[in-house]
Amino acid sequence: MFRVALRAGFSALRLGGLACFIAFFTIQPAIADPAAPDPPKGEQIYREQCARCHGPAGEGVKEEYGKPLIGDRPLVDLTKVIVETMPENEPEKCVGDDATQVAAYIYDAFYSKAAQARSHPPRIELARLTVRQYRETVADLLGSLTEAGRWDGERGLRAEYFNSKHFRGDKRVLERRDPKVDFHFAEGSPAEQVEAAEFAIRWEGSLLALDTGDYEFNIQTENGARLWVNDPSRPLIDAWVRSGSDRHHRETIHLLGGRAYPLKLEFFKSKDDKTTTTASIALMWKPPHRVEEAVPDRQLSPNRFPPLLVVQTPFPPDDRSTGYERGTSISKAWDQAETYAAIETADYVVARLERLSGVKDDAPDRVDRVREFCRQFAQRAFRRPLTDEQRVFFVDRHFEGGDLNTAVKKVVLLALKSPRFLYREINAGSFDAFDAASRISFALWDSMPDQPLYDAAANGRLATPEQITQQAQRMVDDLRTRAKLRKFFHQWLRIDQLDDLRKDGALFPDFNEAVLADLRTSLDLFLDDVVWSEASDFRQLLLADYLYLNGRLASLYGGNLPADAPFQKVVLDGNQSNGRRERAGNVVSGGLAYDERTVAAPPEDRAGIVSHPLLMARFAYHATSSPIHRGVFIVRSLLGRQLRPPPEAVAPLSPDLHPEMTTRERVTLQTSPASCVACHGIINPLGFPLERFDAVGRYRTEEKGRPIDDAGFYQTVTGQSVDLHGVRELATFLAASEETQAAFVEQLFHYLVKQPVRAFGPDLPERLRRSFAENGFNIRRLLVEIVTASAVK
Repeated sequence: MFRVALRAGFSALRLGGLACFIAFFTIQPAIADPAAPDPPKGEQIYREQCARCHGPAGEGVKEEYGKPLIGDRPLVDLTKVIVETMPENEPEKCVGDDATQVAAYIYDAFYSKAAQARSHPPRIELARLTVRQYRETVADLLGSLTEAGRWDGERGLRAEYFNSKHFRGDKRVLERRDPKVDFHFAEGSPAEQVEAAEFAIRWEGSLLALDTGDYEFNIQTENGARLWVNDPSRPLIDAWVRSGSDRHHRETIHLLGGRAYPLKLEFFKSKDDKTTTTASIALMWKPPHRVEEAVPDRQLSPNRFPPLLVVQTPFPPDDRSTGYERGTSISKAWDQAETYAAIETADYVVARLERLSGVKDDAPDRVDRVREFCRQFAQRAFRRPLTDEQRVFFVDRHFEGGDLNTAVKKVVLLALKSPRFLYREINAGSFDAFDAASRISFALWDSMPDQPLYDAAANGRLATPEQITQQAQRMVDDLRTRAKLRKFFHQWLRIDQLDDLRKDGALFPDFNEAVLADLRTSLDLFLDDVVWSEASDFRQLLLADYLYLNGRLASLYGGNLPADAPFQKVVLDGNQSNGRRERAGNVVSGGLAYDERTVAAPPEDRAGIVSHPLLMARFAYHATSSPIHRGVFIVRSLLGRQLRPPPEAVAPLSPDLHPEMTTRERVTLQTSPASCVACHGIINPLGFPLERFDAVGRYRTEEKGRPIDDAGFYQTVTGQSVDLHGVRELATFLAASEETQAAFVEQLFHYLVKQPVRAFGPDLPERLRRSFAENGFNIRRLLVEIVTASAVK
């Protein structure tokens, strides 16, 4: 019988092509084997009542049911949906035990994550460098050929003071370390040894960029000054000769986060200058997503770092549809961009060949030594030793006569255009120690192995999990790891693309661009404090009862700090507030009256990131809170649950349509239709416990003259229902939930490794979660565990 059907199928293929062949086997009924046992009852019901719309394997065959039957709802929810809605227009046909059995079949056959993994086993995909990895690798490729700097506990810049404007050695009268450059000398002297009429100052050291992006520098002075950042050969700002009365001198430079760059600033006051008798200088900057401020001492070091190549060529963005960046495809635009970037790199190398190669232009053996430099360059680019054939093809043949600079350019271009550079694992043979080294370094740094890791691979010291763990432990405290983990947290908390967060000016007059920048700094300081502490306890991210505040934030969110106070850890006791924060009355905006009371949140009503003001403001509207946005954040980011997009875009109900309603009441009204309940039955009850925080994240006790109702609940994936009252109960549940822990582990793995976690073993997610719990939820140990799991042969 099967052979007859097969012949008929191939006849369809000859007559109508592949589409007819597929249609034939889709339409033909299965030919039952009389000896086979009857399928389970749930499967029978599915075939009879469900398959015509949802497909034999839940893949979907009708337009309205085109999406596959996959998800992460608990079995009890799936059963309820079937009882209430399926089959379409005839739900009474599948109830009771029938509904229970068909739900169990659907869940186990193709709905659950385990079923999805069985039907479509994930695999490790061949992946090119992402844009971030390309730029980081090029920077380290050239940086590895020069002496590295050292970022230690010293802060500030080395300063030399001269009793001359010409920086003559015999006129140097003072050396010290200045925490930052923000001086207003007026007509006086910088120090007792320095003459007030004429002097010069030189500051040197390095500057740490925390985030990748454009940095605007501004020298504020009425005197002469110039600034070098990352390029000792050319000033970024040259205001040595003043023109007019402008005191602000600005330029912008693109920097990679997690890197320290050489910095030098020179300044002078001349007694011959008839336009001014005063002196002042401030080194200001505006980092990405921040406001202008004096470069703080925490970003400065007196130690000098070598310059880095920061590739300026623009790249098209990487695919993030899976929740993390991946390089699984190459477009024409990407190919063109990496070609231009290779040319940019080749020009950079040739222009700085003497510094990078350590070979002077007049050295008698220059050709041989430059050729050896190029061999080292290609070997480092490919992240493994060169074979004899590769050495000839990529390097030696280009030095057979002709111009030396042209030969160097050819080597650089050929190496950077090679798949051996562009792909993280291109080894044609089996997985080896050099592949393991690349997995370690790209997971932690998004970049190539450093020399100790390369040497470990070359000398057989990456053969066991223990040896891999040892290397990962060495590398985890590197600035590059910190920068990558910071980027992960920004993505996890969904603030990585937060460029504009405007609020109603009448309701929140103190919430401005400066406050938003301070909130970013507050959150980053909090994350660093938790993650890089000895405990590195994930639960404290959710449960901590303190904030990092400065004077400006304290005036808005509570905390007895002076107006000019720097950032510091503050535990709010519920009584720390001021006149602007504590109010009760009608605030009018757009013709509407909002009656609320805001006070400082007591410790029991603050819970780490769950209630951090930046996130509360991020997940809110311009005038009101938003339980929906906050609930979606908790469901997707913290619990790792899937939510399908709404069937149609729906604008929120405007408060002026129901001025007597609280936000909770309006949201409940808007999401009450049956088409909304499926998702909002999960979303809303998780957003409501955060209703004590208004649209800018201030704590409040009332809305519309009524006490805030912050009760909610959650049904776990195992079907357990949990009542939640307020942020503290919500955070306590999340910190203890295996769902939260598993979601964090999986999302961190994907961000670090950029491969599906189950491609390394179907049980790996649960093994990592259990190990995470056994190690006290230590985030840094989890980093090492993930790296080890992904790099073991």
